[in-house]
Amino acid sequence: MASQEDEPTIARLEVACKDLKSLLRKSADLDRNMEKMDKRFDLIDQSLSLASRRIAPLQSMVMANKALDTRINRAITPALSLIHSFRLFESLQADIVDLSARLSDEVAPSLNWLERLLEYINCVDQLNTAVRSISEEGEPAIQKLQEVVEFLSRTKATDNFRTHRLRETLVTLKALYETEVDAMRFEGLLDEALLQLQDEYEGLLQQLKHENVREAEECGDGKVAGSELGSDQEVEALRRISETLAANDCLDICIDIFIKVRYRRAAKALMRLNPEYLKTYTPEEIDKMEWESLETAITLWIQHFELALKTVLVSERRLCNQVLGGLMDGLVWPECFVKIADKIMAVFFRFGEGVARSKKEPQKLFKLLDMFDSLEKLKAEFIQIFEGESGTDICIRFRELEKLLVAASSKVFWEFGLQIEGNSDGLPPPQDGSVLKLVRYAINYLKYLVDETYSGPMAKVLQTEQVWRAGILSKPELEEDLLRDAVSNVMEALQRNVESKRGRYKEKILPHVFAMNTYWYIYMRTRNTELGKLLGEKYMKKGYKVVAEESAYLYQKQAWGSLVRLLEAKADDPGNKTRASARMEAFLNGLEEASQKHRSSYAIPDADLREQIKEATVKLVVPAYAEFVSAHGSVLKEGSYASADSIRELLSQVFEGGDGEGDGKRPRRRGSRGGGSGGAVDGDGKDFRRSRSDVSDLLI
Repeated sequence: MASQEDEPTIARLEVACKDLKSLLRKSADLDRNMEKMDKRFDLIDQSLSLASRRIAPLQSMVMANKALDTRINRAITPALSLIHSFRLFESLQADIVDLSARLSDEVAPSLNWLERLLEYINCVDQLNTAVRSISEEGEPAIQKLQEVVEFLSRTKATDNFRTHRLRETLVTLKALYETEVDAMRFEGLLDEALLQLQDEYEGLLQQLKHENVREAEECGDGKVAGSELGSDQEVEALRRISETLAANDCLDICIDIFIKVRYRRAAKALMRLNPEYLKTYTPEEIDKMEWESLETAITLWIQHFELALKTVLVSERRLCNQVLGGLMDGLVWPECFVKIADKIMAVFFRFGEGVARSKKEPQKLFKLLDMFDSLEKLKAEFIQIFEGESGTDICIRFRELEKLLVAASSKVFWEFGLQIEGNSDGLPPPQDGSVLKLVRYAINYLKYLVDETYSGPMAKVLQTEQVWRAGILSKPELEEDLLRDAVSNVMEALQRNVESKRGRYKEKILPHVFAMNTYWYIYMRTRNTELGKLLGEKYMKKGYKVVAEESAYLYQKQAWGSLVRLLEAKADDPGNKTRASARMEAFLNGLEEASQKHRSSYAIPDADLREQIKEATVKLVVPAYAEFVSAHGSVLKEGSYASADSIRELLSQVFEGGDGEGDGKRPRRRGSRGGGSGGAVDGDGKDFRRSRSDVSDLLI
């Protein structure tokens, strides 16, 4: 039983033993094969080592060839670009010569000529680009070639003969480059082309003219604005030439040409206005001018100043911006414009400064205010035109001129009041009690001053002067209040002058006639006017109308009151013929004397006032005379007295200045009343009613 159970195990062991034997045999075979493989690998390694030693020189040669190829390629690329630039330069030279000939055949500045000019500018720009490329690419190309030669010499990649030839060629190329490039830039066709562009630039600038200056002067309303100088094609050509010249180191030449030509053009345009008056500009010369000539010159100055600013300089500024605006980030054109404008404006400034510094005469005030007002209206536009740092100096001079005009205007005004008051000790008062010429002049002067034309500028001058005195941080008074106070001061000075003259009369009646005439004249000539509205009706009535009425009352009391008292005196005996006749005779003699006085010594120029005085005198004298005649007619000798109507007619003739024939008695007295002051009254009336469209008309 036991032997039967072990048989499978033994069988398996025998099989395993066989497998092990087979595996051992195969392992032995594998070892033998591995030994053979090792021997083969050793042989291969020996072969590879031998091949590697043989190939190593070839690898060095390949690497050297690759390095040489790289360096040659790096040198050839810029060299080819340089050769292309040279070819382009040669081609552009031929084009420029051709375009220059065609440009000279065209008529400037026609449209075809402008098109040719733009083509010429483009060609010059391309030529400049080509020269610049040659200048920029030449040195790097030569440097790369030099590196190749040095590499060949160092690596022995070629023989010494070829290396020597390459070195000589490189030295020649370098010398040629240095001389030729400078010739291209400064002595060649490019330089000639730039000179021609400068000539075309100057000629084209000369063609741009101001065409509307005369139209603006004839228009006279200041609404004509600056016109466009040149067409779009002309401006474009000028802009392109400016940029081309600036790109070729000719910016200074470009600016000099522009300033020189445009200043001459602007000045020539203004010379068409014939501003001969600007040649007289020093205060001493201006003081010697006739007033009419100076007045005309100032009027022209105001008009021409505005025209120069709004037409000529605005157009020049626009042209500067259009032509030179692209240069140096826009920093060039403001400076150029200011240089053009400065010379022109300096001529206007010096005339204005001369007027402001000349003698401070009263009639100059209105022209000074005209100048100041015109500058005030132009101030915003002036500052806008000359904005920026470049225009600082010219704006400062503008403000200085305004300051001079403010100072001159205020000084003339205040000295006018002082002259009025200082005149009180001068000439004697009018011998007939009429209105002083000074009063007429002063009232008309003030009326003209506070009119809407001058009240605003005068108030602005006064306010500016007050700010100067009190400081810029002070709170200025209202312009109307300042003007009212200033005018009131002059009126008070005038009143003091009148009162001073009034006190110099030695006769009793004339002071009242003089005061009545003067104050009535002042009141009536200011009533319902801007002057009256400014001062106020209450002020005018209290200061002048009431005084005139009081003077009229005193005049009537002194001139006619004694005659009325003579008639109203009571007699001891109404039937006393001798006393009644004596009183009648005294009355008639007094009447004759008063009539003669009025005809020869007293004048009441104002027709309305004269009529009122006549009516008041008739009402005062005639009823008293009629009552006296009624009471004493029975004792008076028939024919020894005139009727009440005759007295009324006589008084009317006294105040009307007529010649009357006597009716009834005393023909001598009536016949002697001829002439009178009626002619003088009419004359004054005509003088007073003269047109006041001009300041000189204020002088009466």
